[in-house]
Amino acid sequence: MTSSKQALAHPASSAEAAPGTPPGAARGAHGRGTPAGTDSWRSRLYRWDMKASPYAFVAPFFVLFGAFTLVPLLYTAWYSLHNVQLSALDHQTWAGLDNYRNLLSSDFFWNALKNTFTIGLISTVPQLLAALGLAHLLNYRLRGSTVWRVVMLTPYATSVAAATLVFTLLYSWDGGMINWILHFVGVDPVNWRESDWGSQFAVSSIVIWRWTGYNALIYLAAMQAIPTDLYESAALDGANRWQQFRHVTIPQLRPTILFTIVVSTIGATQLFGEVLLFGGVSGSKGGSEHQYQTLGLYMYDQGWIIGNLGKASAIAWSMFLILLIVAAVNLLLTRRLRKSQ
Repeated sequence: MTSSKQALAHPASSAEAAPGTPPGAARGAHGRGTPAGTDSWRSRLYRWDMKASPYAFVAPFFVLFGAFTLVPLLYTAWYSLHNVQLSALDHQTWAGLDNYRNLLSSDFFWNALKNTFTIGLISTVPQLLAALGLAHLLNYRLRGSTVWRVVMLTPYATSVAAATLVFTLLYSWDGGMINWILHFVGVDPVNWRESDWGSQFAVSSIVIWRWTGYNALIYLAAMQAIPTDLYESAALDGANRWQQFRHVTIPQLRPTILFTIVVSTIGATQLFGEVLLFGGVSGSKGGSEHQYQTLGLYMYDQGWIIGNLGKASAIAWSMFLILLIVAAVNLLLTRRLRKSQ
C-alpha cells in the first residue's frame, strides 16, 4: 500500500515510463525550451574567434611598427624631396632630387662616407677576429666558463655614454692613461681628438670593446652546434687543433661569420653615439676638421644643428640605400655559399 501511494504521489517521468529509452532523453526533453538559433550563434562566434584571434594578437606589433617606423620612414622620404627648415616646418617647397644632387656634390658628404667606411673597417675586422679567437678558446672545457661568458657580455650591457666617457678619459691629451703608457715606452703623446687616424682609432676601440664579447658568444653558439664527429674524424687523420680549427670550424662557421659581418657593417653605417660623445663640444662636427664625422653625425648636424631637415632626410635615405646594397650583397654571398656546399 505504501509503495502504491508513493507511485501515485510521484508519477513516473517520461524516461521511467518508457523502458528502453536512451539515456539523456529525459534531459533532452527538459531542454526543448532552448531557442533553436543559440547553438548556431555560438558556433559562428567560435569560428569567428578562431579566425580573428591570431590577427588580434599580432595587431599591436603592426600598429606600433606603422606608427613609429613606417610612417616616419615615408614622411622622411617626403621631406627629402622638399626644402624644409626646422624653424619653419609648415613652409615646405618642392625640391625634387636637388637634396640628393647637393649631397653628391658635397665634400662633407663624401668625407663622412669615407670616415664611416674607415672606422667600420678598423672596428669590424679586429673585432670579429678577436671574437672568433675567444669563442674558440671558450669552446673547450675551461674552469669557470660561465663566468667568462658573463664577463664578455658585460661591455655589451654597458651604456654607450658610460663606455665613451671612460675611453675619453683614457685618450685624454693631458693625463690620459694611453699617452702615459706611450710616454713610458718612449713614444711621443698623441692628440687623439685632433689627429685623423688617431681619432678614428680611438672611436674604433670603443666599438671593439663593446661588441667583441657579443660576437664571441654568437660564434660560440655556432661552434657548439658543429657535430663532434667531424672533429673526431679530423683527429684520426692526424689533424692538430689548429688544423681542425682551419679545416673544420671555419668552413662550418661561414654562414655565421657572414651574418656577423653584415650586422657589424650595418652598425658601423649607423655609428652615432660613440663619435658624438667622444668629440665633446665639437662632437656633432666630428672634430675641428670633420676628421671622424660619420654619416650619422653628418645627418644630425644638418638636421638638428643647422636645421636643414630636407637635406638630413636625404642623408637618412642615402644611408638606407647603402644598407639595402649591403643586404643584397649578403644575399648573393649566401646563395653562393649554399651552392658551393
